[in-house]
Amino acid sequence: MNLSTRVMLNRLAPQCAYKRIVTFSTKTAEHAVENQEESKKGVAPAPTPSSPAPVTRKPIIPANYRFVYPEFLPDPKVEWRNPIREKLERLDMLERRKQIDLPEFYVGSVLAVTSSDPHAAGKTSRFVGICINRDRCGLRARFVLRNVIDHQGMEVVYELYDPTIQKVEVLRLEKRLDDSLFYLRDALPEYSTFDENMEAEPLEEGASVPVNDIKVVLRPRPWLERWERQNLRGVANIDEYLKDKHRLSAAKVQKPWEKYDMMKDYRSSIPEEEQTEIFAEVHTDLHTLELQRKRNKRKRTFVKPKQLA
Repeated sequence: MNLSTRVMLNRLAPQCAYKRIVTFSTKTAEHAVENQEESKKGVAPAPTPSSPAPVTRKPIIPANYRFVYPEFLPDPKVEWRNPIREKLERLDMLERRKQIDLPEFYVGSVLAVTSSDPHAAGKTSRFVGICINRDRCGLRARFVLRNVIDHQGMEVVYELYDPTIQKVEVLRLEKRLDDSLFYLRDALPEYSTFDENMEAEPLEEGASVPVNDIKVVLRPRPWLERWERQNLRGVANIDEYLKDKHRLSAAKVQKPWEKYDMMKDYRSSIPEEEQTEIFAEVHTDLHTLELQRKRNKRKRTFVKPKQLA
């Protein structure tokens, strides 16, 4: 190899050589060695820049879905579980919600339900009442409305996804202290009396649902149930009509240890991971329906006055 060839190779080598790309940083090891040497000398190590705090993302699924849409959660009893049936029911429930607006309501809310009735004058009937119970799951979810009409207590049981229901209106959105209000059957009638022409009480958008802490007054015994054996927070004068034998019998059936029974709580509820998986499946459709409901509320509609000036 002559001298000219060597000179050409030395010039071309830097241009044709591969550049090594280091995908990791070697500064950490160097800083560690320097810190060890400085610590031996008695010099405080130089402060290293702190790593940025991890960004915590907010969960996509709202935490209140399990209270707003409790019917989407399956029955916790193992012998009644069927994953295929539950998934098909959720699809049917979403399709039904696309046909009719089923608003948010709780036990204690005042509703007005319009349903088809072949025996009524206009083929439809409208019932106004307070929701005293809400139970079952899936397509079998139901709720009970109560009202006092002509001094007579009336209760109507509606299935939430019944195809005969045409309209569900929330006249007053609120909660109560108890999960069920069956004790209104033994309470004074004014706690269950609502005007059939009651107008809706609007709630500010984004506001939390108020909790009505009213305590009803029961009528004297006999009662339909032994209310003293149930830990009711919405009754004011339950001790007024109790005798010593009633208190002793109520104390015998009390089970204060059940609130510490984790296995009973596990068997009577759906695990949180499974709840998240179920609501992640239906969240997109439910969120779209909520946005559509908000847009409809913002539209200004003309309401014909009932009384002329």
